[in-house]
Amino acid sequence: MAKGVYRHFAIVAAEFFDLPYITQENIHKWLDVEGYENYELAIARGKGILSIVAHFGNWELLPFAVPLYAKPMHIVYRPLDNPFFDNVVEYVRTILGNELIPKGGSGKKIMELLKENQIIGILSDQNVASYEGVFVNYFGRPACTGVGLAVMAMRSGAPVIPVFMARQKSGKYKFIIKPSIEAICTDDYEADLQINTQLFTKIIEDTVREYPEQWFWFHQRWKTKNYQK
Repeated sequence: MAKGVYRHFAIVAAEFFDLPYITQENIHKWLDVEGYENYELAIARGKGILSIVAHFGNWELLPFAVPLYAKPMHIVYRPLDNPFFDNVVEYVRTILGNELIPKGGSGKKIMELLKENQIIGILSDQNVASYEGVFVNYFGRPACTGVGLAVMAMRSGAPVIPVFMARQKSGKYKFIIKPSIEAICTDDYEADLQINTQLFTKIIEDTVREYPEQWFWFHQRWKTKNYQK
């Protein structure tokens, strides 16, 4: 599996430089779509869409597939430490009209965009500091996970759709659009944050289990420790 991880991400890195040449006419050579009806049902509700996105498969292909098959999306992201690479990635991700929203203080803007029935992409599989998230089970170990997606889903009532770009044996990708999820909302806000974040994380875990060599295992997902007994 470890060899497969290195092999997969070498391919993804090489493919990155071809992404700017993807168009409506040739995207079918890159991928097949599964579950498009799930997008249609969700967007028809008029509450916008919150999407679960992970560093899985070729996630950089999503900023091309989503606007070409649906409409431009708004991506919540953390700028890269290297300004040069950050500018390159920003350029590629926004070629087809997507907008990048810097992580931190983006909640108000996201709520406004959801009211306009826009699509929001939030990467939900990274480690965060303990004050930024809650600990949930990820592959049998406590993983500190950001609560931003759960907060937005609970406040807005927007459907949450998991989307993944899984590489197939043929070399093409499968653009997987899973059925929407409704955030659980009760009178216990803190418990709801925990439950919803665990729910979203479990979906990522289940997908990684299907294609274990396609998740970004290089990331220190369990870096933040839970010292509570």
